[in-house]
Amino acid sequence: MSGAFPIGSILPGDSELLQRFKVSRTVLRESMKTLAAKGLVVPRARVGTRVTEKIHWNMFDTAVLTWHFESGVNEEFLLHLYDIRLAFEPFAASLVAERASAEEIEALRRLAMAMAAPEHTPDSLAVADLHFHLAITEASHNPFMRTLGGLIEAALVGMFRMSAPPASNGFGNIADSHMAIVEAIAAHDGPAAHKAMEFVIFDGRRHVQQTFAALVDA
Repeated sequence: MSGAFPIGSILPGDSELLQRFKVSRTVLRESMKTLAAKGLVVPRARVGTRVTEKIHWNMFDTAVLTWHFESGVNEEFLLHLYDIRLAFEPFAASLVAERASAEEIEALRRLAMAMAAPEHTPDSLAVADLHFHLAITEASHNPFMRTLGGLIEAALVGMFRMSAPPASNGFGNIADSHMAIVEAIAAHDGPAAHKAMEFVIFDGRRHVQQTFAALVDA
């Protein structure tokens, strides 16, 4: 992820890697299998293990996504994540409007209200936001949406730390925008739920852009 081993390069041999990371040959072998399964490397007989092009990386893998955040991400990477969120979360919200039980709707309402707590820090608000969006994927009653919830879980906290508004602006607006999703769901209005979720994601995307613009100006 960091580029220490550039795309297209051949990884060091087993002996060097064993010495570098102080692990057993079994651990090294299993690690290479894991990296290969995620599309990051490809072993070649008599050539070695090559770092693959990014087009082959499994970007929906939560570990791959987490490793990107750990090595540092740029604006383009974060905006790509928002593109993916826009592709499926609004539709998930519309499914919830069709399928959610009264208990699930009430749980979503509580999660939205929790975002208005005045004592929130950016980190705690990120967690509250995460719980809400994961609850949306659960209430969609679609197993594929639930699987994509792992992508949100890996990505949202990292993005929120960069895009959260300052405490001086208050957190009530965030609660309000999420409550709009809940109200549309409670009314069983799929298109309105879709639109309300789009608003939330576009708003987060705008905060990311503002954050990076401020870094450039500084």
